[in-house]
Amino acid sequence: MIEDQYYRSINIPRNFLEISLNQDIINKIISQDYASITNKIEEFIEKELKKNNSKGIILGLSGGIDSAVLTYICKRKFKEKTLALIMPDTDITPNSETQDAMKIISLTGIEHKLIDIKPIVNEYSMYLVPNEKSKGNLRARIRSNILYYYANIENYLVLGSSDKSEYLIGYFTKYGDGASDMTPIVSLYKLQVREIAKYLGIPENIISKKSSPHLWKDHEAEAELGTQYEEVDSILYCLIEKGLSIQETVETTGIDKEIVEKIYNLNINSEHKRLLPQKCDIK
Repeated sequence: MIEDQYYRSINIPRNFLEISLNQDIINKIISQDYASITNKIEEFIEKELKKNNSKGIILGLSGGIDSAVLTYICKRKFKEKTLALIMPDTDITPNSETQDAMKIISLTGIEHKLIDIKPIVNEYSMYLVPNEKSKGNLRARIRSNILYYYANIENYLVLGSSDKSEYLIGYFTKYGDGASDMTPIVSLYKLQVREIAKYLGIPENIISKKSSPHLWKDHEAEAELGTQYEEVDSILYCLIEKGLSIQETVETTGIDKEIVEKIYNLNINSEHKRLLPQKCDIK
């Protein structure tokens, strides 16, 4: 492209072009009424509690932005009805992550339990074929088991912390962190979650740090995906919200076609994660 050649001639990197082309889309994504969105989420949770005759809500608190947003929302209206479980595997979970989770507890006053799942993971591992990726998913499923254990005891509903970005590309463990009774922020892209976090007054270090499910050592979401959430959200917005083709998305965002195709394929190939188990109809 002539435009590309011009920017190269004045030593402006290609990435600058992508950011410039993409900024309008990012602005459309993040320009929302977050006070209204927060109220709608609170109303949704309250309605679900009444409908299911449940006494409260339980969530896994990792120290990351998604679960932090849920905890802060719960603090506003459901503080006395909320239990947060902090469940690091001290073999691989950074200590700073647990410290951030405890910081959120101190700022919100939410009831909590701190449970190190390392002994449980190690016990499983004694009987299983070694596989680090599967072991990471096992960690997520162990956490889900513990959440539902306490949910059963207390007659609580489990809050899922998946946001729209992760949900649409299948970036969650099936029957692990993808298992819940309700998903209050699943309609919010990751960039919108960051904005609502600012509205709720969540500490900046939690908002700005790299996202990670910490399923294995040094696990980072953007490194695994091979792109940043600014690109992920922009691509999904064009593909899902605007109904654009892959090529139209490339032209609209300025993002490399390889990355657009990768996000597209992640969405298509993870469809089974978003569906209930399929039935075999026998007549």
